[in-house]
Amino acid sequence: MEPYRILVVDDSVFMRKIITDLIEEDPNFRVVAVAKNGAEAVVKTQELKPHAVTMDIEMPEMNGLEALERIMAATPTPVIMLSSLTMSGAVETIRALELGAIDFIRKPSGSISLDLFKVKQLLHEKLRIAVKTRMQPQPRIEPAKRPERFVQPSAPFVRPSAAEIPKRTAAATQETGKPASGVGTGSSKGFRDLVAIGTSTGGPRALQKVLSGLPADFPAPVLIVQHMPPNFTKSLSQRLNDQCAVRVVEAEEAQVLEPGTAYVAPGGLHMTVVRADDKKYRISLSKSEPVSGHRPSVDKLFQSLLPLKELTRHAVIMTGMGSDGARTIGELRKDGAATTIAESEETCVVYGMPRVAVENGAAMFVLPLGDIAPKLVERVTDKNGSR
Repeated sequence: MEPYRILVVDDSVFMRKIITDLIEEDPNFRVVAVAKNGAEAVVKTQELKPHAVTMDIEMPEMNGLEALERIMAATPTPVIMLSSLTMSGAVETIRALELGAIDFIRKPSGSISLDLFKVKQLLHEKLRIAVKTRMQPQPRIEPAKRPERFVQPSAPFVRPSAAEIPKRTAAATQETGKPASGVGTGSSKGFRDLVAIGTSTGGPRALQKVLSGLPADFPAPVLIVQHMPPNFTKSLSQRLNDQCAVRVVEAEEAQVLEPGTAYVAPGGLHMTVVRADDKKYRISLSKSEPVSGHRPSVDKLFQSLLPLKELTRHAVIMTGMGSDGARTIGELRKDGAATTIAESEETCVVYGMPRVAVENGAAMFVLPLGDIAPKLVERVTDKNGSR
């Protein structure tokens, strides 16, 4: 079998050399060309038709985001972005994922052998996914128009004293080793439904599509696990908040759940839901061991919903590699969850997590991405009589 053909794009000669060497340590990949800016990348992608592209973001003449947008419009090709770990790098990376990039890795430092080894492992793993991804032209997802009342948060979070935090929440704080922050102290608005969503590769774009389809007065909290490092989940939540009618935040320890709000699990922390001593439903964050290699884990979130039988539970599993969430979404279905949805193969960037859920019989509904939000609105709002 011929090696998969890879195009490397970076304005640094040194970095092009490092990335090329790392890629070609796996005999399944061969770098067929390099490009020093986005303009060259667009031309070489059209001429060479590589199986995948690695793309830097900051480059002269044409940056990686503009090049990515042109590639996806003219010659849809799997692209892996090289991102810095800075906050600005995270913002740009989230934008790249919206434009159709398959995934991202952090740029190697080039100085520490252990760092290069970790980057090489991740790069090979993501390339193996990328070269097998069937790319289609990426239609632009139009964001929902945000109601004026959501331009500014209606009620900023207040940091309570340790004595004010319910006992169960204080215990969770000890587990994470972090002080509680961003905790709502006002009475939680009533809700009877709870939605939980799990996703991985291809998830940011899928989340944008689903959340932008929910109305501002959606009568349930939405809990989200997206496999992503710290900083990037913060940028993801801010970006989604700007684009969607529902409010979107990065979850914080002991935060009170409210309807019409989506909570994104912070990178590097498990997120679960607990019913605290004050009878409010709160976020609990934990640095406990990864589950199936993931922290945050979809399985961990879904499992925390099992004891909450007094709520009407709805679970969704979308595009992503592996099987995280597939087992516990099945447990939720057996436990009486009202809705379990798996994204269908036709719209998944990677048909992994949803495929396992479907094969296990865990999904009541197997839906293309565009139908997931309408189904959630139908299942949650109809019986509430709110719409």
